[in-house]
Amino acid sequence: MSCQPAVFFGHGSPMNALGGPYGAVWREVGQAIGRPRGVLMVSAHWETGGLGVTAMEQPRTIHDFGNFGPELQAMQYPAPGSPELAERVSELTGAIQTGQWGLDHGTWSVLCHVWPDADVPVVQMSLDRNLTARQHYDLARRLRPLRDEGYVIAGSGDFVHNLRTWKREGGAPYGWATEFNDAVKAALVARDHEALIDWLGLAEDAQLSVPTDEHYLPLLYVAAQQDEGEPVLFFNDAIEGGSISMTGVRIG
Repeated sequence: MSCQPAVFFGHGSPMNALGGPYGAVWREVGQAIGRPRGVLMVSAHWETGGLGVTAMEQPRTIHDFGNFGPELQAMQYPAPGSPELAERVSELTGAIQTGQWGLDHGTWSVLCHVWPDADVPVVQMSLDRNLTARQHYDLARRLRPLRDEGYVIAGSGDFVHNLRTWKREGGAPYGWATEFNDAVKAALVARDHEALIDWLGLAEDAQLSVPTDEHYLPLLYVAAQQDEGEPVLFFNDAIEGGSISMTGVRIG
């Protein structure tokens, strides 16, 4: 099987699961990839003390949000799990296999568009809160063989994620948000992974774009897969409400 890409999704609001322009582009991403052997997803919404990986045959759809209405609460994404992939992730990283999680909205609100038939096995790996940014990156490098084994490595979060400054009625991006978003993109194109690891140095007001790092860290799991000379493609390159980046990136 040919080498599969690594993909980061700027997931934004759970409401994107119901459709819209971002979902339409996610569907195009899935069509371009085809049907891989499976997907390993690192989502901003599963943080643990220690490293975990889902190992159940049928992961549940987790509605880890509130106040979004009954239609979203009723959505299910019945993709199968993959104990085989979970075992391989455990071999590569030492992750503890668990049946205590499932697919959170950082995963299913995106993948319901990417593979709408829910026929691609999905495994989630947690964000270990004991690790530094560099340790997350080094851990991610150990996952690289999975791409050659037919698996897509994916991350779901947002380059820029500041809910305190988010404008509910929409509006132009803050200057600091655009600056940071552009700096991340430039580092990816240049394969400057050191700059991505030391993200506070990417832009003058980087802390405003990343007030907490759980939505940024999944990007490192995708960037770490980038081989020398691999193409980088951006999609959904927009900033919602002034301070939530929807930018996605495909590597390979």
